[in-house]
Amino acid sequence: MEIIMFTHHRYWRVFLVAVLIYCCGGNAYAVLSSTKDTVARDFIVRESGPGFLALVNNGVPIPMLVDPQDHKGVLRAFENLKKDFIQVTGHGPNQQKDGRSNIIIGTYGKSSLIDSLVHKGLLDSSTLAGKREKFVMTVVNEPLLGIDSALVIAGSDKRGTIYGIYELSAQIGVSPWYYWADVPIRKATALYAKPGLYTQGEPKVRYRGIFLNDEAPALSGWSKATFGGFNADFYEKVFELLLRLKANYLWPAMWGSAFYDDDPKNGPLADEMGIIMGTSHHEPMARAQAEWKRYGNGGAWDYAKNKAGLQKFWRSGIERARDWESILTIAMRGDGDEPMSEKQNVSLLEQIVRDQRRLIAEATGRTAAETPQLWALYKEVQDYYDKGMRVPDDVTLLLCDDNWGNVRKLPELNASPRKGGYGMYYHFDYVGAPRNTKWINVSQIQRIWEQMNLTYRHGVDRIWIVNVGDLKPMEFPISFFLDMAWDPDRFNANNLMDYTREWCRQQFGEAYATEAASMINRYTKYNHRVTPELLNERTFSLTHYNEFDSVVNDYNRLAMEASRLYYLLPDSLKDAFDQLVAFPINACANLYEMYHAKAMNDYYYGRNDRRANDWADKVKACFLRDSLFTHHYNHSIAKGKWIHMMDQVRIGYSSWNEPSKAIMPAVHYLPDTAVHRSPKVFMETDGYIAMEAASYVVASSAPGVQWVEIPDLGKTVSAMTTQPVTANLGNNTALEYKIRVKEKREAKIIVLLSPTLNFNGNSGLRYAISIDGGPEKLVNFNGHYKGELGQWQARRIIESVSVHSLLPGEHTLRIRFLDQGIVLQRILIDFGGLKPSYLGPRQSAIAQLIDTDSK
Repeated sequence: MEIIMFTHHRYWRVFLVAVLIYCCGGNAYAVLSSTKDTVARDFIVRESGPGFLALVNNGVPIPMLVDPQDHKGVLRAFENLKKDFIQVTGHGPNQQKDGRSNIIIGTYGKSSLIDSLVHKGLLDSSTLAGKREKFVMTVVNEPLLGIDSALVIAGSDKRGTIYGIYELSAQIGVSPWYYWADVPIRKATALYAKPGLYTQGEPKVRYRGIFLNDEAPALSGWSKATFGGFNADFYEKVFELLLRLKANYLWPAMWGSAFYDDDPKNGPLADEMGIIMGTSHHEPMARAQAEWKRYGNGGAWDYAKNKAGLQKFWRSGIERARDWESILTIAMRGDGDEPMSEKQNVSLLEQIVRDQRRLIAEATGRTAAETPQLWALYKEVQDYYDKGMRVPDDVTLLLCDDNWGNVRKLPELNASPRKGGYGMYYHFDYVGAPRNTKWINVSQIQRIWEQMNLTYRHGVDRIWIVNVGDLKPMEFPISFFLDMAWDPDRFNANNLMDYTREWCRQQFGEAYATEAASMINRYTKYNHRVTPELLNERTFSLTHYNEFDSVVNDYNRLAMEASRLYYLLPDSLKDAFDQLVAFPINACANLYEMYHAKAMNDYYYGRNDRRANDWADKVKACFLRDSLFTHHYNHSIAKGKWIHMMDQVRIGYSSWNEPSKAIMPAVHYLPDTAVHRSPKVFMETDGYIAMEAASYVVASSAPGVQWVEIPDLGKTVSAMTTQPVTANLGNNTALEYKIRVKEKREAKIIVLLSPTLNFNGNSGLRYAISIDGGPEKLVNFNGHYKGELGQWQARRIIESVSVHSLLPGEHTLRIRFLDQGIVLQRILIDFGGLKPSYLGPRQSAIAQLIDTDSK
C-alpha cells in the first residue's frame, strides 16, 4: 500500500487519501485504483480549469528541463518528447530563460533536479525510493528559482522515468503505434495538466516483452528494404515501441539472424535505451542459433560429444553481454529448436546447467544467482521437469503454452515460492504442426485474458513474453498483452470491450472508436475459430445448418462495414485504419469467399451441374484478389512504407509448413453442353411458386448456342439468355424447371422477362411453354408494341401470362426460346395465393439443401 502525499494544502486529494486510509484500514490504494484509468486518460486535457497548468500556450510548449547527467536512455526519451511536442503543436518548446512554467523530468537519485525537489519537500521520496519502474507526475509550485510552477515527471529508476515521459507523450496525442501503424498524431494548440499527482504504480509482472520469431519473409524482407537488415536502426524503432508500451524485455529476431553479431551496436543500444535482452527458449547463454552455424567450427550441437566446443561458444556469449541488462536462457534443446536425442537424458541436462552456471560466474565475476536466468519448459522440456529434473531456485521457470494460446502447466496454488519465480512464454504466432500461424492476427483478447489471468492467479509474475512473429499485424493483441502484464488486476471479463474501445479511441479518435472496436472484436473472434492457414473448403458444412453460407456472410457484412467506415474517415486516419482494421477484415473475408467457392465448385462438379464453372471462376477471382490485397498493403499503404510485410504465404498448405508461394485451390470445369442439374423441386407454398431463371434443372440448346447467366441483371438475382445473339436457336433451346403442386389447380404461369423491344421488324419475341412434355402454348410477349410507352417499360419488366391446369404431384415446366434476344428473369406460378408486390416473393423452398440462387 502506498500513501500519496501532497505538500500543497490546496490539493484536496490530501484529505481524500487520509480519509480513505482511515476508512479502509490502510487499503486506500485499492480504492483509488478503481479510478486510475479515468485519471490516466484525463490527466492531460485540452481545456483549462481551476489550478490547471498550461503546457502549451498559444500553440507553443513551455520549456522542458532535464539533468544532462541523468541516464542516457532518459535523455534519449527526453529528446523524443520534444519531437512529440513539435508534432502535436507545430512548435518546439519555448527556449526563453524567463519562462514562468516548466516541465521538469528526471530520475530519483540520478537527477539533481528531482533530488532538489525531494530535498525541498516538494516531492515525497517514499513514492519513489526502492520502487521498480515507477513514475509519478505532479504539478508543483515554485520548484526552482524563477519558476512559478512545473509539471514534474519523476521516475524511481531509468525505466520509470522513461515510462513517465512516454505516458506524457501518449496523453498529449502521440500513440505508441505512431510509427509502427502510422497512427496520426493528434494536433493541439492548448494542453493543460490537472493539479494533483498521477502514477500507475509498479508493474505487477517484472519482465514484460515480445519475441520476434518466424520473421521471414515478411519482417526480414521489410527490415532489409527499410534499414538494411536487423541492425541498430531497426532495433531503435522496436525498442522505442516497447518503451512506449511500458515493456522492458525482448527476444530478438533469430532465424538466420544474430542480435549481437549482426550489428555490434545492437547490444549497447538496448542497454542504453533500457531494454533487457534475452534469447529464445532454445538459444542458451546469450548466443543466437545462427552464431553456432557461423562460429561453431563444424562441431556437433551435442554436449556429450562436443562439451569443450559448446563451453567455449557459450563463454564468449556471456563475456560479450555481461555488462548489459539481460536474462540468460540456460540448458539446451536440439539444434534448430528440435528435441534433443533420447540418449541425452535428464542427468546430462542437469550437468549442462551446472556447467553453464559456472561459466556465468567466471565470466561475470559474480555468483551465478546474481545474473537473471530462465529455463524454458518448452514442448518436450516440460517432460524433463515432470520426470524430476530441477534447476537452482534462483532460475526462473519459464512455463509455456501449447503454441496455440492454451497454457500447458502452472504452479500449484500452494507451491512453495521460488526465488527466481515463474514466467510464461505465450504465442500469437507459431511455426509448426498442424499448420503454421504466421500471416494475420488470430488472437482474441478474451482468450488471452482468460488464460493469462489463470496464469497470474497461479503466481506466474516474473516473466511474460509473447511470440509475435513479424510484430505486424499483431498490434492490438501486443498492446493488450503488455497492458495486462503491467496490471492484470485492471481487467475482467466485463471490461474487455471497454479496453478495445479505449485502444481504438487512441488510434482513431472518439468519433470512430466504437465502430472500429466492434470490427476488431468480431474479426478476431472469427479468426480465432480457425486460422487462415487451416481454413479450407472442408472446414465448414455446405449442407448442415447453412453453416458455410453463414460464416461467409458474417465476414462479408463485416468487410462491408469496414469499407464503409474507411470511406468516411478523414484521409489522415486511413493508413492506420487500413492496417489495423480494414486490411485484416477484407483479406480474410476474401479467403472465406474463395474456399466457399471451392466447396461449391466441388459440389456442383460432382453433380454434373454447369454452375460448377461459375464457382471455379470465383475461386480464381478471389485468388487474384488476395494477391492484390498483398500488393496494396506492401506498396500502397503509407506510400509503400510496409513493403514485404504481407509476404507470408497463407494459401496452398498441404502440410504443416508453408509452400514457397501461394497455390490456388484446384478447380473443375464442365464442358458447355446440355447440362442436367441435380433434381431441384420447388414447392408450392401459400398458393404460389416463385423461381429464379437460373434455377433450372436442365438446359438444352442447339449446336453453337450457349445458355448464359447474367449475374445481377433484373430485379432480384440474375437473368438467363442465349449467346451468341446471331445464332439459330433451332427447335431444342430450352430451360426446364421442377415443381411440386399440392392439389388439382388451374395455374397462371407468369413469365417475367426483361423489357426487350420487338427489334425484329415488329415481329415480336416468342417462347413456347409446356407442362410434362404436353402441348406447347406459343407466346409472343412484345409483338404488339407500336412505340408507345407502356407500364412494363417503366417497371423494367414484361409480365407474360399463360394458363395451365395442373394435377397434384411433381411436374416439369419447359420454356423453349424461339427467338434470340429474350432475357428471362423469373417465373411465378399463381394458384390464387400470389399477393401484389413490386419485386414479387422470394424464391420458393426446394426439396434440396443447397440453393445458392435464393441468396
